[in-house]
Amino acid sequence: MEVYDICRLNLVLGKDAMVGSKYDCLLFDLDDTLYPMSSGINLACRKNIEEYMLHQLHIEETEIPRMCLELYKEHGTTMAGLKALGYDFDNDEYHEFVHGRLPYEALKPDPVLRNLLLSMPQRKIIFTNSDEAHVAQVLSRLGLEDCFEGVICFETLNPPPQPGQTFSDDKTMDEPSSRILCKPSLQAIEAAIQIADVDPARTIFFDDSVRNIGSGKAAGLHTVIVGSSVLVPGADYALSSIHNIREALPEIWEGEPAEQLDQVLQSPAVETTVLA
Repeated sequence: MEVYDICRLNLVLGKDAMVGSKYDCLLFDLDDTLYPMSSGINLACRKNIEEYMLHQLHIEETEIPRMCLELYKEHGTTMAGLKALGYDFDNDEYHEFVHGRLPYEALKPDPVLRNLLLSMPQRKIIFTNSDEAHVAQVLSRLGLEDCFEGVICFETLNPPPQPGQTFSDDKTMDEPSSRILCKPSLQAIEAAIQIADVDPARTIFFDDSVRNIGSGKAAGLHTVIVGSSVLVPGADYALSSIHNIREALPEIWEGEPAEQLDQVLQSPAVETTVLA
């Protein structure tokens, strides 16, 4: 699928309620949710961010680690924090620098997860702070390109201004134009709910971030913390691995034919992980 197009679409396919199911839609975070943190992608991304701050923004090297952590905590992403501080840089160039050099070869096809996703009768949508090019790379490497109806990503929540449009043209925007909308802000979660056109009471949100889970719960979503074996504040379920979905949430498949459930149950066990 063409991720760029999906990001711009109003996601309307499959909106009808699933007969016999408690849920209509499943929202999945991407990084460290659909694949494990042990892949090394997260660490490489952080290194690239620090290099960008050093070489492109000319920030004092000794200040960068502290700034990264503080901006991430306060603004959701380091990029959002840098923009809030007044640093002026091109969004696409930033994403190309930070994501364009990631070791995507560490991500391998995950047929177990693919089988699980394709067996779920609900709408399935990616909801990530990452840019569309990164989403396309990750889904392609994992072999999951056709498992999701659409993608809500950086460009979805932060569309570039249209030709001739000024900041004042959009009366719904009451924040500085440099502000980036991203998780874990409640506004970002609510925007994603509106874009996906879902009922939060009938939607499950999967994410590896404790803060994102808290915001998801505040927005009325059912929530699943991924990568943790214990519940965190705001989480309804905890999955040590995304492959545990069938065991932890069998209600996703309620109302499905018995042969469909048998196919899912025959998937390799919980211990299966993406090889890096």
